[in-house]
Amino acid sequence: MFSQYSDVEAAINRVVEEEFLNGVFLSTLRDGGYTIPQIQYFAVQYSYYSRHFPRVLGAAISAMEPLDTWWVPLADNLWDEAGRGEEGKSHEQLYKSFLLSVYPDVQLDHRGIPTQPMSIAVRNAIDTFIKFFREATPLEAMAAVGLGSEMFAGTVMGDIANGLRHPNYGAPNLLFWDVHADEHEPRHYQLCKDILVQFKAPKELDVMFQVGLKIAKSEALMYAQLHEEMIQRA
Repeated sequence: MFSQYSDVEAAINRVVEEEFLNGVFLSTLRDGGYTIPQIQYFAVQYSYYSRHFPRVLGAAISAMEPLDTWWVPLADNLWDEAGRGEEGKSHEQLYKSFLLSVYPDVQLDHRGIPTQPMSIAVRNAIDTFIKFFREATPLEAMAAVGLGSEMFAGTVMGDIANGLRHPNYGAPNLLFWDVHADEHEPRHYQLCKDILVQFKAPKELDVMFQVGLKIAKSEALMYAQLHEEMIQRA
């Protein structure tokens, strides 16, 4: 049983260390172990995850308390996804700069969506998130976004950026990854944390951990399954 919020963070960080940073995807990426076609496959599939994340935030907002202290932090996160109204700054456009740098001849439809279908690994990760919010309490929903994603997203995305700097991958445009790692994700987590730290009862702390663990493991599974799909490609 946890006695303070920092204990929950430490426990989630141990999961992140084991299942993300030392997981098969990031380990292989850092070692330069993927081929360019495999990196291109990842780039397409992660584009779907990124593209669907605003839906995740919208679903989370629907589970929030009808108080601005609860929904505004997630709305602020969602506004970042839209580039805060600045042309060319949306996350969709930032990601496209990365995608085209590693896969210049990727086939996109008239809306800019890849014609290659979404992986079941990515679909399951998105669906897990959205289905969770249908039954979640406001605290569970905030923990899912905060502890299950935003707390470690900057670390993971920064590690992806550093892995993609391996000479084997050329010199891709990493602005999307760097901006998230250095600026967006730490701020997004702080907005969630400002709410979460108000809950101090051991049972509440345990609920937050269990939710964070469930969502984090779902995302870790996505990366592991994408690795398996990638190594099946030339």
